[in-house]
Amino acid sequence: MTHLSPTIALNFPRNRRPTKWKYLSGFAPLPIATAPSFSNISIRRNGVTRMQVVEEEYEVKQMRDMAAAKKRWEALVREGKVKVLTPKEAGYAIQLSDKTLLDVRPSIERQKAWVKGSTWIPIFDVDNSLDAGTLSRKITGFMMGGWWSGVPTLSLNKDFLSKVAEKYPRDKDLILACQKGLRSLAACELLYNAGYENLFWVQGGLEAAEEEDLEREGPQPFKLAGIGGLSEFLGWTDQQRVASAKEGWGYRLVFSARLLGLILAADALFIGAQQFGHYLENLRSQ
Repeated sequence: MTHLSPTIALNFPRNRRPTKWKYLSGFAPLPIATAPSFSNISIRRNGVTRMQVVEEEYEVKQMRDMAAAKKRWEALVREGKVKVLTPKEAGYAIQLSDKTLLDVRPSIERQKAWVKGSTWIPIFDVDNSLDAGTLSRKITGFMMGGWWSGVPTLSLNKDFLSKVAEKYPRDKDLILACQKGLRSLAACELLYNAGYENLFWVQGGLEAAEEEDLEREGPQPFKLAGIGGLSEFLGWTDQQRVASAKEGWGYRLVFSARLLGLILAADALFIGAQQFGHYLENLRSQ
């Protein structure tokens, strides 16, 4: 079983964990014309049971790794090795001092909204490689909820520390921020272990910021930068519900129209598929 460090484990939330394809590779489809024998059923059950055990072991290991990582991060904060800032305090620190905000979010979030003057060096970024392992993770992630949430397959940026070192000396004051505050805390641990001591962590991430807290650039509010997929298109995320309560009926009507359009499109596809089926039947009967 491939070992993932707690930092890399951030890239695999529960509904996105990698599938152990090697346990599936031995299964061949049963012949349709013949009933499966008891030996085939036994092999299949044993294989499925083995795969379930591996998945459960993987999940338990990930939970333990994450729990251990959180303890280390809490110790960094408790011992004052990483200072905690609210988004509003971070905004004041950027305006009134020489502190730099280091945005460690992936590109898919960064391109929607970013803090003016911030430096972008992601600790994880969208994995665009096309090797078999990555493709299987992408397919699994999409089928396990990526189509709804829009969360892409991410990979650890191996050049994170070197790119930070190119831009900033180890005595530089750095404010680290991500979307929700978890990956930036992992980045704080990496940087502290690399010799950076003047580190500040934005608690709750940019999603916790109000628009007046930080000077924003980009097409969307900070709170909406971390959503995507069909849930974003239909306006069914918690962040959009909060926004709709503030914006009023005009905001809600946009997403109601999208939902209606999606239903009409699904109906049209269904009717079209039926008509095409009838057309094929007529061709066969002639």
